[in-house]
Amino acid sequence: MILAIPSPLGVALGIATAVAYGFVAGAGAKLSRQSTQWALGIAWILHAAVLAHGLIGSEPRFGFAPALSVTAWLVLTVYAVESRMYPQLKVRRALAWLGAAAVLLAILFPGTPLHVTASPWLPLHLALGIASYGLFGAAVVHAWLITRAEKQIRLATAEPQGGVPLLTLERLTFRFVTAGFVLLSATLLAGLLFSEQLYGAAGRVWKWDHKTIFSVLAWITFAILLIGRARFGWRGRTARRVLYAGSALLLLAYVGSRFVLEVVLARPPV
Repeated sequence: MILAIPSPLGVALGIATAVAYGFVAGAGAKLSRQSTQWALGIAWILHAAVLAHGLIGSEPRFGFAPALSVTAWLVLTVYAVESRMYPQLKVRRALAWLGAAAVLLAILFPGTPLHVTASPWLPLHLALGIASYGLFGAAVVHAWLITRAEKQIRLATAEPQGGVPLLTLERLTFRFVTAGFVLLSATLLAGLLFSEQLYGAAGRVWKWDHKTIFSVLAWITFAILLIGRARFGWRGRTARRVLYAGSALLLLAYVGSRFVLEVVLARPPV
């Protein structure tokens, strides 16, 4: 279950996490690689504690900021695994800034309570959706690394990404896109077939609201990207533009719609 509980302990954990991430972002350039990894690991553990704290709260909540917080944590988890295989990747400071911003945002906007009549399967449905966010977020980070490496090559300022081949980065990018597409498909299919069961008596049948429209548009965009890659060998700038477009649509689907409801309109989602 993906939650954020606005309790004093949750706020304290969130602030400690943001400080830990801020330390990595601010002092990472002056520390050794091993020291930076340890500091980022501590921040990652604190971030996990913030998310886990929501699981034992008395009032489950969900919203755009908790979704972003979990997405940032998942991206950092992917990086933690990848850095073991590709220690040349140098995005620790950027990811630390991302983690700090996401945690602080979740403190300010902890979301709204879930329906009390919701199905026990609803957390799995939400987890699938957020996991797809995390995988596409990892794909976007890798696409950005490719763009930065290509710029370094053109300017001849440094060896791109410390030696990680561009083809390797590109292959990793599409692996994340493929995995994210599978999870997004499962999320949409569950919403289409089991919406009323998931949300209980307060549930909603499938309807073409803003979240659904943007989600379907994102799914179509990612499908076009994967087909273009398989059939026409799309790569480079064209593939990255399609990836960015699909990710923007997906961000608007849930995070954007919930932000409007929670912050702009100041009312819970229907």
